[in-house]
Amino acid sequence: MTATAATMKNDQALIPWWLILMEGVALVILGLFFLSSPAQTAVIAVQVLGIYWLIAGIFRIISIFIDSSMWGLKLFAGILGIIAGILVLNHPIIGTIVLAKTIILILGIEGIIFGVIGIVQAFRGAGLGAGILGVVSLLFGALLLANSWGFALSLPWAIGILAIVGGIASIIAAFRVK
Repeated sequence: MTATAATMKNDQALIPWWLILMEGVALVILGLFFLSSPAQTAVIAVQVLGIYWLIAGIFRIISIFIDSSMWGLKLFAGILGIIAGILVLNHPIIGTIVLAKTIILILGIEGIIFGVIGIVQAFRGAGLGAGILGVVSLLFGALLLANSWGFALSLPWAIGILAIVGGIASIIAAFRVK
């Protein structure tokens, strides 16, 4: 048995199989909600995220009194979290739209950056594969930026499909661990 296989075996023993199974079932259910009622599920998911941001922001500020290192960054992150949480909770539909659009814009910019890096690496000797992946990434990023509203509106369906696939993979993994 290799060291990696032994480490994976030890990590799997730390997580009970039934916990992995519950995670998979929850993901499948969440995915079905996203596919059957994408707008309502997205709004609820963003509201949960808003509650998280609000609570995390409060705890971030409280943590300054426990550990004052990097207090400026903690204060900034805490205030930002509280403001974001309050805004999302007060305007859930607008928050959902803005968050989806922001995610698509970030993915588009990231795709362009990774594409340019891949193309540059291909010219520096990384090979044809790096160049092809760079061009695909560049095109995908440009497509996301060119039609960001269309992709933002389809994001709940993509999340639903990924949740179902991930849930099924977790269910299979749970029975393999058992």
